Amino acid sequence: MAIAAIPRSPVRACVVLLVTMAAALSLASCSKDVDRSIGGGGGSGGSVEVPNPLTNPDDGPPAGNQNAEAACDVPAAAGLGDSSTPTTVVGTGTPESCTADSFIDAVAHGGVITFDCGPAPAIITLDRPAKIVNDTGPDIVIDGAGLVTLSGAGNHRILYMNTCDEAQKWTTDHCDNQETPRLTVQNLTFIDASSKTETDYDGGGAIWVRGGRFKVLNSRFFNNVCADSGPDVGGAAIRVFSQYNNEPVYVVNTTFGGADGFGGTCSNGGGISSIGVSWTIINSLFTHNHAIGNGGNPAGSGTPGGGSGGAIYNDGNTMTLSLCGTRIQYNEVNAYGSAIFFVSNDHTGDIRIDRSVITDNLGGSWYPTYPQISCHDDTPIVVTDSTIQ
Repeated sequence: MAIAAIPRSPVRACVVLLVTMAAALSLASCSKDVDRSIGGGGGSGGSVEVPNPLTNPDDGPPAGNQNAEAACDVPAAAGLGDSSTPTTVVGTGTPESCTADSFIDAVAHGGVITFDCGPAPAIITLDRPAKIVNDTGPDIVIDGAGLVTLSGAGNHRILYMNTCDEAQKWTTDHCDNQETPRLTVQNLTFIDASSKTETDYDGGGAIWVRGGRFKVLNSRFFNNVCADSGPDVGGAAIRVFSQYNNEPVYVVNTTFGGADGFGGTCSNGGGISSIGVSWTIINSLFTHNHAIGNGGNPAGSGTPGGGSGGAIYNDGNTMTLSLCGTRIQYNEVNAYGSAIFFVSNDHTGDIRIDRSVITDNLGGSWYPTYPQISCHDDTPIVVTDSTIQ
């Protein structure tokens, strides 16, 4: 395989901590009553099973965290999309029939998209991004059944959805807070995507989303890239904005990197990036990703800016980052947040870490509360049954 400036608390050196809790609840920073339920919103309806066809793939690391801590329930709202009655089937039973054009056309048509590329794993190499058309939902499901890899060939983003892009059709007069389309990506592998040539909508090497709702399940992101520098651009794999009613993006059983040589690279957010968005990340894995910008945000004098959030880069105001059963390891930064960069500009955001492991992430500074997590020192962080060291 082959924006605004952020007010900062003074950077302070932190003492490396080991936090291993069997049942105790630790509340870092200011006091706040937060329950242990995962979701950060939209998680009602009980839990569901999420069968994962990529736990033992023919090549590359598996989808999702395979370590012992990955045992969190998945709320119904985060479950698999129904792909039993496809709107479009890409391919007619052979790898050759699964072309870039057929996939791109299927995405533009919307609805439920599945694949018939034969019984063996297949790669579809794109020569341009596939773009969601906003009136083709309300639900759009793309299901690769664990057999399909989508490649950007080192030159192209793979998937784009933007409710505020007139070219993709405006469907409401409030594009920044509309319920649809609801996009689900599942049982897929995304490789070699690049958004480096994108200027209007930068970041999001493999997937860029604004508006509606978005979730990803049972998927893998390998060797995706976005801009090398810039104070706020990010998300080698995924970048997201403006989710309906501030409901979270769900990420379930998904791998970003997973082994040496498979990680993503961007100025910020070697895995994912967002502005003003909450995330609920369940039983997932972030390893070997890199934030290679330099100078932070706002950019230091004489620098291009960036280099924060080895795995996760979250910027905005009221937002929640919720991790459950997730491992963040061996990621690297030049500036801040070797694992997580989380800046709530109005100091209303919070972080919840349950049954997760954050360890061995390298570089950076400004760790006021926990190692490898950069945030304001008054950001509430709830940690339960987790290791951060």
